[in-house]
Amino acid sequence: MGGDTSTGGTQTDPSLTACRTVALGMAAHRDSVLLPQRMLLLKADVVGLLELEEQLRKVLKTSILSLAGHNQGGFISQALSYDTDQGRVFVKINCGAQATIMFTGEVASLKGIKETATVRVPEPIAMADLPSGGGLLILEYLQMRSIGRFAEKLGEQLADLHLHNILLKRKSQRQKGTIGERNQAVDKFGFHTMTCCGYIPQIKLHKAFKDTLIIPSLLHGDLWEANVAEDESGPLLFDPGSFYGHSEYDLSIGEMFGAQGMAFFSSYHRKIPKAPGFETRSLLYQLFHSLNNWNHFGSDFQASSLSLMRAILDSL
Repeated sequence: MGGDTSTGGTQTDPSLTACRTVALGMAAHRDSVLLPQRMLLLKADVVGLLELEEQLRKVLKTSILSLAGHNQGGFISQALSYDTDQGRVFVKINCGAQATIMFTGEVASLKGIKETATVRVPEPIAMADLPSGGGLLILEYLQMRSIGRFAEKLGEQLADLHLHNILLKRKSQRQKGTIGERNQAVDKFGFHTMTCCGYIPQIKLHKAFKDTLIIPSLLHGDLWEANVAEDESGPLLFDPGSFYGHSEYDLSIGEMFGAQGMAFFSSYHRKIPKAPGFETRSLLYQLFHSLNNWNHFGSDFQASSLSLMRAILDSL
């Protein structure tokens, strides 16, 4: 396609990428009304959508590729679902230069959580770069809904996730020096690959709080209400940015944005009781999330960040 495409005096840029095609389509979908200008942009960028679908065919080795619908996605990446030879898949698209880093970390996080056999996560299928920039991540398609009747079960399973490495550590200490000893416990905070909360690389906690024994737990890393759900079989976690850290970190963002409810927190704390100083540490972890959101989404989070700073100072 060469030159500008124009209708009614409005010019569009046919060099728009597949990422921008999806972003425009998602915006139109959320608005429920396709404005004439947006329709022109989408029409002009058929090439971009074809680029995306060509890459999907190549990666999935599928002869069938039919758009099954727009998924709302999140604030960082957009999402589509496609029917393929192997069934329906969920596709995340990110236009940023750091898409590969983000998606590599997400795949490692999903695999790490799955290996604990504690809480269900979507199965990663493949990831790829887009020729014009950005990348895509293909995941198992799951029919999910907002967390509701399985909130209590999710609390139990998240506690099991956080206890997993602690129990491995205790087991390895009991087996120390025995023949065939296999120490699979993780002793260091952080993660074996970079993971992100939004675009921001995850913090790695290197200091234990005073008088607080912290054994690293495998964390989800971005456990707000939009990243938990359920289906007919039980709770689900998705969009993780995992690392080994303090279990209280995962709860803090749930307290800020969570719709999990009291049943979730009660069932969690039956397995992992609150340690002394929990409330102050929760405020500190919430401050990280609030500052992260301020950085990503603007001044809407300024007031909450300043309020948390004051609350932390008052609690010390």
